[in-house]
Amino acid sequence: MPRIRQADVEEVKARTNIADIVGERVALRSAGVGSLKGLCPFHDEKSPSFHVRPQVGYYHCFGCGESGDVYTFLREMDHVTFTEAVERLAGRIGYTLHYEDGGPAPETSGRSRLFAANAAAAEFFRGQLVSAEAEPARRFLGERGFDAGAAAHFGVGYAPKGWDAMLKALTAQGFTRDELTTAGLVSTNQRGGVYDRFRGRLVWPIRDVTGQTIGFGARKLYDDDQGPKYLNTPETPIYKKAQVLYGLDLAKRDISRGDPKRVVVVEGYTDVMACHLAGVTTAIATCGTAFGSEHVTVLRRVMGDDSASGEVVFTFDGDEAGQKAAIRAFAEDGRFNAQTYVAVAPDGLDPCDLRLQRGDGAVRGLLDHRVPMFEFVIDRRIGGFDLRSVEGRIGALRSAAPIVAAIRDRMVRAGYERVLARKLGMEPRDVHGAVEQAARRASSDGAPSRSDGRSDSRPEPRPMPGSEPAVQAPLERMTLASLPRSTDVALERDALTGILLYGHRIDPDVLARAVSIPFRTQALEAVRASVAAAADRTRPGWAMRAIEAVREPYRQLAGELLARDFPARDDEHAIASVKDICRRLILRALDSEKSELLGAVQRAAPTSEEGRTLRMRLRDLDNERRALIDVE
Repeated sequence: MPRIRQADVEEVKARTNIADIVGERVALRSAGVGSLKGLCPFHDEKSPSFHVRPQVGYYHCFGCGESGDVYTFLREMDHVTFTEAVERLAGRIGYTLHYEDGGPAPETSGRSRLFAANAAAAEFFRGQLVSAEAEPARRFLGERGFDAGAAAHFGVGYAPKGWDAMLKALTAQGFTRDELTTAGLVSTNQRGGVYDRFRGRLVWPIRDVTGQTIGFGARKLYDDDQGPKYLNTPETPIYKKAQVLYGLDLAKRDISRGDPKRVVVVEGYTDVMACHLAGVTTAIATCGTAFGSEHVTVLRRVMGDDSASGEVVFTFDGDEAGQKAAIRAFAEDGRFNAQTYVAVAPDGLDPCDLRLQRGDGAVRGLLDHRVPMFEFVIDRRIGGFDLRSVEGRIGALRSAAPIVAAIRDRMVRAGYERVLARKLGMEPRDVHGAVEQAARRASSDGAPSRSDGRSDSRPEPRPMPGSEPAVQAPLERMTLASLPRSTDVALERDALTGILLYGHRIDPDVLARAVSIPFRTQALEAVRASVAAAADRTRPGWAMRAIEAVREPYRQLAGELLARDFPARDDEHAIASVKDICRRLILRALDSEKSELLGAVQRAAPTSEEGRTLRMRLRDLDNERRALIDVE
């Protein structure tokens, strides 16, 4: 298979800002000179430990250890091949790739074909929306306040009523039936025949956070359609409904830039459209499934909610189904750092109907009447009890106390105890006692457990003598946290971080001398040796190559050294600091050599040739020290 020329691989990477690629999935903010950080996309976390260094094209997570360059990021996130990652970025910047031996571009993998098939289907559906047959679809949109511009903005299309219109169109473009089946675009009958999955329906493209079409949602339009009201793409290698939020590709920019950052969770495609057109441009919706933990994870990465300043507002219908949806969403509240609210429109209208009946201002005003999620759920819990009776009030207290007990912030919990006492007409001390009892019960029921199901309080079984495995355990990976604390370690640690980041802007002779001096910390010495062996520390990407060459178990430490914050106000101060650290390394080596020479001089005969040679070297050392100290 032809390979992309290495020069092109390096050129595409050099022209691509890794922060732009990562930023499509993770909200990044400044984390010191030349560093950005956000919530890791590779594991679930509440405090950001994922760092990006745009100037060296590198990312590293201090939580899970994932690290790499922009190609690694795309391969891990989108499960594409290395070649596909290069080709995707080349297409993004309009760069023409060249392949070895002048060969053609290699064929793309299955996942890329699925993305391409969905993109082709979305284009086909959009084109069909202007056909004569699609008049009911256009009427449906018009009756809900959406014109042609709104349809185009959201990519809305129409699936013809025939059995194979889309199938014929896409096979004519070179897609196979197997590819279309895997993409969820066609279905197979019992006799093995293939037909369009979406027929005679209004179609919304469902996109991932980067804007790639991964599936569709389709609403039926005709009475003779025996299918469900809404039909979505089935689970595919690229479409996982538990991780997809409709409209997030359009909303993410305003979500990440908001102050406070706010997400509005609505229930359907038309509600998302209505909110965005009314000016609530951070609205999103789930796709045929309840709001769950994986949706929370996706949202938190976009929000970057490492503080409590963000808001997530759920809008629900006022009916019983809407209330149940609110309770389900409440179950995920603890996974947010942001504050959660519920907004129910007057008369139980959803955002689409609210916009139709009362205008854009009413949709925007809906958020002004939001109530905290805890208060909403408390009201629903006590709503089924007769608060006029003692028994009813006690029953309501017992039902609502666990909700208040789940509040992490004790000051907020105390406030809700007073709110509950007021709603029930009971003494605050009685409510407090019930809440504390519920908290103790939850604590005893929720003791931390191991992944194997045993309580952490149970001791580990000790192996019998002679039963230890014969295979040697792998060496434990070294990290920054595992380094000892000392002045030498701090100097060597900061030196490596500074050199990896700014070595190309330091005098080559000074840098070469600094990195040639062995370090006193074993783990840091392994990284230094790799840095010293780097062929050309002035070429882009040299730091990445040096890290990749570090032997185990020190490679993760090397990545953390490159990703960690460097203590400086700006680049110029950082460069000055690195120069100073290099001089301190050289001075430390000179002082160490001087100490050894002084001992040797005392042992040597004063008039001997050895003594004279030692004293001359001491004089040279003093001259070198003065020259280094005098450097500004």
